[in-house]
Amino acid sequence: MDRFDLHLRRWELAQDADGYNVWQEVVETRPVDAARVALLLCDVWDNHWSRGARERLDRLLPRMAEVVAAVRDRGGLIIHAPSDTMDFYADAPARMRALALPVLEPPPPLDHPDPPLPVDASDHGSDTGETHTHRPWRRQHPAIAIDPARDYISDQGRQVHSILRHHAVDQLLIMGVHTNMCVINRTFAIKQMVRWGMPVALVRDLTDAMYNPAMPPYVSHDEGTRLVVAYIEKFWCPSITSEDLMR
Repeated sequence: MDRFDLHLRRWELAQDADGYNVWQEVVETRPVDAARVALLLCDVWDNHWSRGARERLDRLLPRMAEVVAAVRDRGGLIIHAPSDTMDFYADAPARMRALALPVLEPPPPLDHPDPPLPVDASDHGSDTGETHTHRPWRRQHPAIAIDPARDYISDQGRQVHSILRHHAVDQLLIMGVHTNMCVINRTFAIKQMVRWGMPVALVRDLTDAMYNPAMPPYVSHDEGTRLVVAYIEKFWCPSITSEDLMR
């Protein structure tokens, strides 16, 4: 049986030899049967109101497409979650497959601390000057193939959770955008899945934050994304890189 060896990275607070509080990186290798892995694509839309967000996603898309194909070919489950676009997929087999599954009641949500994010995106996070938000997206980006015979399409957390339980998924992996917004806050995304007790990990090299360097903490956009990824690794779930899925 095929498997993925996932190198799960997280940070934990500890004390050094002199008694100072420090964050320490912890990496654990977890082998998981490929058939028990699900890969969810969060809001990989065909368009965005921010040029910067759109251009950075364009650079991620080729690798995203390779990873989706690799996980699917090895027996993993693919869930496409392009929020606000379900009307576009009304007749798509992958959407109808999701709707046909009975929705199972999730467990009571676990209590979980929710510290503030390390970056300020109160200006909506565009680093290319746009300030007016709107919804130009119609569908998932066509660079990501959807297998009509095997994949699922859903943007509802309870439905996604039911899909995972139906397929006895042991490990949910999430990639997509944006790390400090949809990837962590959607009903199908990191916070909710952690609270429902689902093992989840972020694919940290296939995500991007909405962050403007003109806002606190006044760092580069890439550093802002790195800070958000580290925040997730400290307080919510571990991460992996796409290399774990391509070996």
